[in-house]
Amino acid sequence: MNLVIDIGNTRAKLVAFEGPEPIEEVHTSNTTLEALPEFLQKHAFRHGILGTVIDITPEAEERLKHITFPMLYLDWQTPVPIRNRYASPERLGADRLAAAVGAYSQQPGHDILIIDAGTCITYDFIDAQGNYLGGNIAPGMHMRLKSLHTYTARLPLVEAEGEVPMLGFDTESAIRAGVIEGMRYEIEGYIRHFKEKYPQLLIFLTGGDNINFDSTIKSLIFVDNFIVPKGLNCILTFNNDKL
Repeated sequence: MNLVIDIGNTRAKLVAFEGPEPIEEVHTSNTTLEALPEFLQKHAFRHGILGTVIDITPEAEERLKHITFPMLYLDWQTPVPIRNRYASPERLGADRLAAAVGAYSQQPGHDILIIDAGTCITYDFIDAQGNYLGGNIAPGMHMRLKSLHTYTARLPLVEAEGEVPMLGFDTESAIRAGVIEGMRYEIEGYIRHFKEKYPQLLIFLTGGDNINFDSTIKSLIFVDNFIVPKGLNCILTFNNDKL
């Protein structure tokens, strides 16, 4: 059994894998990993991997010290089962690389666009030959809502939950609709652009933000909220003989 620790910008995920399949997921603080000791007691792990997009805090590091089985800490020099063509691999986020591995491991031999709608929205592309070619990064939903409040004098901070009309009927609905509908048009635009260039393109969508896509776009998308943990697990399996 494998332990996957996926530390993101807003939270961390602890995922137990039996072979290629996740069997349990726990969300915990990305700075303290307070759920880790109980998770370790619950499962008989043999190997583990950690991928993070933030610096590991002393408190989290202290909990990680109590792990008694081999752990792989993913960095840009870790061997992976795809070819990383990024010009600055040392700067590529662990989550983006793992997502590409996770998607390609499920659909090898296909051109794939991975869209992760979380703290940021990332768009990453891997071609049918297993070459990760890069991607784009844009602000996520909550970042957009917060920035409209932070960088203006009078616009309020608006929650994502609420009515999303075609046209805002007050300031709150105008901000919410502008952000959420803007994200939808942005993502649909990326998908249509890539589909024109790669007609057999597959699209994987992950992340915590829910977006109501056009029905023709929605039918093209595989929704997989475990794409990053699955990729980390694949990288761990790929390196198990080196641990």
